Order: sequence, then structure tokens, then C-alpha cells
Amino acid sequence: MSEVNVEAGAKVVTVDDYGTAIYFIEQGEADVLSDGREAAEALGPGDSFGEIALLLTGQRTATVVARRTMRLLSLSGQDFERIRARIPEFEGSLRRLGLERAAR
Repeated sequence: MSEVNVEAGAKVVTVDDYGTAIYFIEQGEADVLSDGREAAEALGPGDSFGEIALLLTGQRTATVVARRTMRLLSLSGQDFERIRARIPEFEGSLRRLGLERAAR
């Protein structure tokens, strides 16, 4: 995993962009926006995002904007493929999360 630092107000991912990573929040908060409006509660430490694009659609389904300065851990699609081959439960957990979010 790679550490990513994001300043407050910066877009982390943008709707319809091709998704190449999953992000895990270590520090800070982010807003999830769809059609310019808040689509979900703010995300914070312990939350993740980006799994829908990686597992289901290929494209980002929302825009995520840092509410506060953030420190993220980024898991690339390539590294995810290596992990899912070794730990199928990891993929299952992310798939359930992605399906729940996609249903909303």
C-alpha cells in the first residue's frame, strides 16, 4: 500500500473516472458527492472507498472530496489482484460493501 496525503478541498476521485485503486482512510474526513450533492455520510478514519470501480464497474460512481486534510492508504488494482488470490475473504468483504453502496 502507498500513503497518499490530500489537502482539504481536493478531489480524491471523480465520478466516471476509471478506477485503479481502493483507498483506506487513516486520518481526516471526506464528502461523497453524486450529481453535485452529498450522496452519503462523511467518510472518516477506518472507512474505505473506490471498491465499486475496482470490483464492479471500472468507473468511479461518485466524487470524493477531502473535507479535512487526509492521510490515505492506497491499494492498487494490481496489488488487490495479488491479495484476492491469497485471501478470498478480503474480496468478499469489499464486494459486499460495494454492492451495498451501489444499491443506495
